[in-house]
Amino acid sequence: MSRYVILILTLALPALAGADWLQFRGNQHNSIADANPPTSWDVESGKNIAWTADLPGRGPSSPIVVQDRVIVTASDGVRQDKLYILAFDAQTGKELWRRRFWATGRTLCNPESAVAAPTPASDGERIFAFYSSNDLACLDVDGNLLWYRGLAYDYPQAGNDVGMSSSPVVAGETVVVQIESQGDSFAAGLDVQTGLERWRVQRAQRANWSSPVAFESATGWQVLLQSVEKLTAFDALTGKQLWDYKLASSEITSTVVAAGKLFAPANGVTALELSENSSAPKLLWDANKITTSGSTPVVYDGCVYALNRAGVLTCADAKTGDVLYQLRLKGPVWATPVIAAGRLYMVSSAGEARVVELGHPAAGDKGQVVFATEFGERIQGTPAVSGNALFIRSDKHLWKIAE
Repeated sequence: MSRYVILILTLALPALAGADWLQFRGNQHNSIADANPPTSWDVESGKNIAWTADLPGRGPSSPIVVQDRVIVTASDGVRQDKLYILAFDAQTGKELWRRRFWATGRTLCNPESAVAAPTPASDGERIFAFYSSNDLACLDVDGNLLWYRGLAYDYPQAGNDVGMSSSPVVAGETVVVQIESQGDSFAAGLDVQTGLERWRVQRAQRANWSSPVAFESATGWQVLLQSVEKLTAFDALTGKQLWDYKLASSEITSTVVAAGKLFAPANGVTALELSENSSAPKLLWDANKITTSGSTPVVYDGCVYALNRAGVLTCADAKTGDVLYQLRLKGPVWATPVIAAGRLYMVSSAGEARVVELGHPAAGDKGQVVFATEFGERIQGTPAVSGNALFIRSDKHLWKIAE
């Protein structure tokens, strides 16, 4: 009997991994998808627009895809205290369910942002929706509430006037939130089943908008937290600090990339070699000519691709940090781009999209724009990729782009 169970799991897991986009920047935190989305589309004519869904309120957060459901968060109301989480059928765009909660913490934020700034995360069974008010809701894929934590009740000084935007991450049996501000500043690991706190660590009392990153090592799940001054690794189950590494001129609205090596948005980009014995990593290179600003770098096919606020794309050699080429796209940019089928997909804050054919920079190729279009609405969230479709959201709409 056990042989049949093993066979079923072996067949099911690759299908799940290919269909789901479980968190900010995808399942592996690298913004790379094994997919082939369309290279062109048009919102007005409907070309390659499979469907469009209306959304309530505001939402700089990114969509995720879980079990053929597209999940988005939003916030609404004069005080941005109505917290929404919605699910749509990925095939048809039909709204399957929506849930609304009331914020328990601070909802004050910059007009450019909103309380629904953090991107939700999932372990494939549960959905963890986090908000700038430091409310964390856990639901199943059918929208049933499993547990709810108003972290502001425990830590009322957590928050800043600009708003919080760090997205949660699932690391094994722990969901991790990074809440760093000028007041109560901490990171916490909560049990995915109960919401009870496994651990909590103090963090520097400075505003920070980067998100935690999880990866599985030989010793178990680890979580990386980046702050203004350093990059720190923790055991995801216990919160035990494993190492820290001092950073220079860290970018606190961007997030570290774990792709075999670590690529931290600091002093431009800093590349680190991970140690096998959980000691501090070693410096490989840093390059201040690779600028990221709000978006996070993407490491693909031996290159680091960084998109700065003005919309300038820099391609650098991942081994050396040497700049291979730069390409001016369209800014301003907040959203991290995604890469699929050798193409980079980006959307500016003004809703102008570009598709870049990346080619083979090591062989002398330079990226070229192969498509440009406009959504006509402000877009701040990173696209999600599921199958051969792109899911992109503005405040008002969610689009599925597919042939």
